[in-house]
Amino acid sequence: MGIETRGLTVAQIIDRQPLSRFQITTIGLCALVMVLDGFDTQCIGFLVPSIAETFRLPLKAFTPVFAWGLIGFMTASMIMGPVADRWGRKWPVVVSTLLFATFATLTGRASSFHEVVIFRALTGLGLGGAMPNVVALTSEYAPKRLQRVFVSTLFVGMPLGALLGGLASSAMIPAWGWRSVFYLGGILPLLVALVLIKALPESVKYLAVRGGDSRKIAAIMARVAPGLADVPASSLIAPEPRREGLPVKYLFAEGRALGTILLWIPFFMNLLMIYFIVSWLPALLRQAAMPVSAGVKAISMFSLAGIIGSVAQGRLMNRYGAYVVMATEFLVSTLLIGSLAFAAGSLTFIMTVTFVLGFTIQGAQGGLNALAASFYPTTMRSTGVGWALGIGRIGSIVGPVLGGVMLSLEWSPQQIFLAGALPALIAAVAVLLSNRLRGNETAYRSGPDPGRVEAV
Repeated sequence: MGIETRGLTVAQIIDRQPLSRFQITTIGLCALVMVLDGFDTQCIGFLVPSIAETFRLPLKAFTPVFAWGLIGFMTASMIMGPVADRWGRKWPVVVSTLLFATFATLTGRASSFHEVVIFRALTGLGLGGAMPNVVALTSEYAPKRLQRVFVSTLFVGMPLGALLGGLASSAMIPAWGWRSVFYLGGILPLLVALVLIKALPESVKYLAVRGGDSRKIAAIMARVAPGLADVPASSLIAPEPRREGLPVKYLFAEGRALGTILLWIPFFMNLLMIYFIVSWLPALLRQAAMPVSAGVKAISMFSLAGIIGSVAQGRLMNRYGAYVVMATEFLVSTLLIGSLAFAAGSLTFIMTVTFVLGFTIQGAQGGLNALAASFYPTTMRSTGVGWALGIGRIGSIVGPVLGGVMLSLEWSPQQIFLAGALPALIAAVAVLLSNRLRGNETAYRSGPDPGRVEAV
């Protein structure tokens, strides 16, 4: 093994080696953070009715709770990505996990509605800071042949965390009240953060391209590939040229500007659709004279299918091509959302459509993150993913607001569903333009200097 790997870079060795237990453990820790992220992000939706009773407020007063949590997420994604590209991935993940552990716990101790709003905004900072960096870490420890599979599967954590949040809420609220769910949502990430401090490694690709400590690189690579024990650490380092100033500006430099914009558009549109569906589908079905249980079942089907779609997404992209799969998913979503306008009270039809939508839309979210992780080189990967997620979170704020505006204008459910199909169509067009721009996926992934980016 030592002879075979001489002269290869860190990335090339990772790509040629079978997955080690060390890599699987690292990626597993990243997935665990995502599950906790999903739990804390989604559990607030289950708790709002109980919180409203405690503070004797109408449900409509809780819009700031949702909005400021998402704003906190967006802000942290855009800040912590560049921080990680300058100082490393590990500690931003650890600090972000500690942040959302701390403020989730404090939310459970809130004595007023204003404190709930403030603590949810601060919890959002922790949630948003963790996500782009676990995506970057996962992509940098996964061999290229499995990168899309692992990054898209990572996003199982969001619907799975939401599912666990629902189960925990249903069991804990009757017994101990809504505060207990926040305590659980704080204690679990606190324990995980302690494990991360000990067990989560820094990204070895980041260390290599930044010209980091050669002994640390050699120690990590010996765990990735034990046969490398006799390979000089200096031979594994392939530093990239230094980029001065804010990493964000390089998202639009070196030929990436149009690619970045075309990536941001489906991020924005997809999260707009997800939050539009989760926020308003039950109300729209009720307004269409469906029973209350129809909305609950529809969202459950949507979440379950999201788990399946996230698991399948990477394999589908590898088999059929990333842009073919993504464009197909958005075109199918366009037709399905529009078809809800003509459901005509058929519960079976609605359940089928929402299940397929959960598969396509939530699967596409994992796929978009895989594309972002492969588009940007190591030195700006966290920035690229973080800003794409941040732009997407603007969509997650706009989606529920647009639904509320359309309802206030007294649009019918049919009109709202037809309008809701438009974001999926725009996302499909952006993906098709991206594919046309790149010519082929390898050229896109490599950027303006294929040899350098592929080497790291």
